[in-house]
Amino acid sequence: MSRIGNKPIPIPSGVKVDIQKSKIVVTGPKGKLEREIRPEVSVTEEDGNLVLGTLDESKKNMAMKGLTRSLVNNMVVGVGTGFQKKLIVEGVGYRVAVEGSSLVLSVGYSNPVNFSLPAGVSATMVDKTSTVMLESNDKELLGLTAAKVREIRKPEPYKGKGIRYEDEHIVRKVGKSAAKG
Repeated sequence: MSRIGNKPIPIPSGVKVDIQKSKIVVTGPKGKLEREIRPEVSVTEEDGNLVLGTLDESKKNMAMKGLTRSLVNNMVVGVGTGFQKKLIVEGVGYRVAVEGSSLVLSVGYSNPVNFSLPAGVSATMVDKTSTVMLESNDKELLGLTAAKVREIRKPEPYKGKGIRYEDEHIVRKVGKSAAKG
């Protein structure tokens, strides 16, 4: 069983945490995030750290404590330093462009796909046409946005064409003609 919920969350300088009854608000240089907290989990601030507790030691409450600790830690890190996800567009003629708060993806369809980014997520080009960096202070929103962009054209296993994460490895398959033989 994981003991992640028992670890305190250090609060870096410049980050302010406001704990209300069932709500936590974290403010920092990268913005402000707030989240409702389950009633069986309590959050207190002690010596510059956030400490989580539960009503009892049941399996469900301990699981909720670990989940809440991870979510609150992501909030503290997000408003302090932020999160980034790099997407790579691979394929002949495949390209991506950032226009304001939207992405224009030319990924093999008859028309370019316009993907409007949600509020709180920004995009910058890393190189001219094939790599885009998504940035946000909310890790959950960033991951969902990156997954939706990737869903537009998933990488295929034969040539590896499509949109993939920077650290994603595509397992290649052998084509029909190479398999005969």
